Amino acid sequence: MDLRQLEYFVTLADEQHFTRAAELCRVSQSGLSAAIRRLEGELNSVLFDRTTRRVVPTAAGLALLAHARTILTEAAAGRDAVIRASHALSGELRVGSEQCLGAVDVGMLLERFHRRYPEVDIQFIQAGSNDLIARVREGELDIAFVATADTPSAVSSVELGRRQLRLLVLPDDPLAARTVAEWSDLRDRDFIDFRPSWGVRSLNDAALASHGIHRQVGFSVDDVHTLIDLVQRGLGIALVPQHVAQKPEASGLVALPLPAAPPWIVSAVLTNATTLAPRLLDILADEDAARVEQPVAAG
Repeated sequence: MDLRQLEYFVTLADEQHFTRAAELCRVSQSGLSAAIRRLEGELNSVLFDRTTRRVVPTAAGLALLAHARTILTEAAAGRDAVIRASHALSGELRVGSEQCLGAVDVGMLLERFHRRYPEVDIQFIQAGSNDLIARVREGELDIAFVATADTPSAVSSVELGRRQLRLLVLPDDPLAARTVAEWSDLRDRDFIDFRPSWGVRSLNDAALASHGIHRQVGFSVDDVHTLIDLVQRGLGIALVPQHVAQKPEASGLVALPLPAAPPWIVSAVLTNATTLAPRLLDILADEDAARVEQPVAAG
């Protein structure tokens, strides 16, 4: 039982979905499955009940989960302590992020950075992607985690992950019985969406316009859970990234794919000026390197 296996196990337990867990761990789905089977073999226990829709920890899986989290936390703290002892830094790091990005755990990154570099003053704000990119361009932020691939040349961009769009409707909606929604089905429908500063709003507007649909959004929100709640109350339908459609709060809704939908892309944008921002991305690179150094055994 190694750290890589435990990381995959914890991520799968949290996400309850092989594809989404594999994306977060930056490993192939077959590699993740092989690692979990190997862990179950080493422990001689089934750790997950697998269905076509969800992957749920068994009693044995739940018994392991708390210990696995502790081991991973202590291992990360140990790595950070070594770096802190040998690479003391001070100064300020100004970070921004759009809400609920899915492809990157911004809270974890900030926690790890603070442990490594406790003398650095971290300033953090949450806003829409378009606002955040403007703040990076103007030098008000050092780095921002955003949900758009449309970035100006004045900033650098590093893609961190992507998700597909899904249409959220009520179970009694005429579209709910479909396996795939057509873009033409969305004409003259009431929409709930995020405010124009959000990256997904710009993506949705452009995608709909490309299919000749020019909509009016009656409900504009700044919160994922409010959007889901308004859809559940029958006030409109919504186009959201796949990981939002898979949130437990949306379990009572039907999520439909759309043909040739553009991907929702998560990126880190940062200035070309010398700041501490690259050190934050180094934490992601460290995690990726650890996975490469420990290849998944077949089985």
